[in-house]
Amino acid sequence: MISLLIGSGLALVFGLVGTPLFIRLLVRKGYGQFIRDDGPTTHHTKRGTPTMGGAVFVLASVVAYYLTHLLSWLMNPGSTGPSISAALLLFLMVGMGLVGFLDDFIKISKQRSLGLSARAKLIGQGLVGVVFALLVLQFPDSRGLTPASTHISFLRDIPWLDLAFGGTVLGAILFVIWSNLIVTAASNGVNLTDGLDGLAAGAAIMVFGAYTLIGIWQSNQACDSPRVAGSVCYETRDPLDLALLAAIMSSALVGFLWWNTSPAKIFMGDTGSLAIGAAVAGFAILTRTQVLLGIIGGLFVLITLSVILQVGYFKATHGKRLFKMAPLQHHFELKGWAEVTVVVRFWILAGLCVAGGLAVFYAEWVAGL
Repeated sequence: MISLLIGSGLALVFGLVGTPLFIRLLVRKGYGQFIRDDGPTTHHTKRGTPTMGGAVFVLASVVAYYLTHLLSWLMNPGSTGPSISAALLLFLMVGMGLVGFLDDFIKISKQRSLGLSARAKLIGQGLVGVVFALLVLQFPDSRGLTPASTHISFLRDIPWLDLAFGGTVLGAILFVIWSNLIVTAASNGVNLTDGLDGLAAGAAIMVFGAYTLIGIWQSNQACDSPRVAGSVCYETRDPLDLALLAAIMSSALVGFLWWNTSPAKIFMGDTGSLAIGAAVAGFAILTRTQVLLGIIGGLFVLITLSVILQVGYFKATHGKRLFKMAPLQHHFELKGWAEVTVVVRFWILAGLCVAGGLAVFYAEWVAGL
């Protein structure tokens, strides 16, 4: 728990201090956001605001995590070091962040609202996702547990939903497809949510907070722990270290949100939204709560569905729109809601989704006693 406090504190400081320093660098380079002409007209005043701020979150999280383990080792040489689960999750986050960075850099260097093509972005996301999916099925611990399993999970692995039913190779292929579906959906969901000052960052803080609690609970109720109550336990690799990493990411985003809240001094860009979405998906896969992510990250799901429904309705009705504009947050802007009002109300929705997800997680444990 001391490590969790140290890591959270370091990440918060890095986010608070690193973000304004990065803003100055971006302003000096002239790297500002290009605003789409077909977006809400109120957003045109944001043109030129520094972007790629997600790089601060990514760097703060990585440095805070490894520095925390170094400090823990200095205080207690017998302490366990960084876990393979957290290292692989950081790989996924950094890899997706690099894809987003390329997208952002093309936008600001070419002075246009579109960066990488949709195909190039999906290829980049796919390459990172495939490597992650293959690696998380490796590195068994002393009990034979790997960071992830080929089972589809809800609140834990579902025994009768093993993707390896047809053999090891087929199971690995199906898991790679399933894992990439989760990663791509989550990263694009956060990307779509990142349209108003502080909206995506605030919602992600709550989601990472939920995974901090889930990791701590899974550690306390691990199947090899003497503290397990009753017959209900969790077969999860490195849950406490994942809780540490989730707390670090949440705190790093708090530091970033200080500068990103309305009126934003910096945007996270695709660098941040893709990295955050990938990290959220990584936690769901590694904590064996894949389907539960649909509840915890309910705001991201809702906003993604609004885009799917808008496009589907537009094609089905030959030009009619279901919403004034998609994603959903812009629909309410065009209805006359102030940007801050939309953000706060959507934060409330995000909080309710997180609370609901944690309630389901805890209720299942109680019911199983």
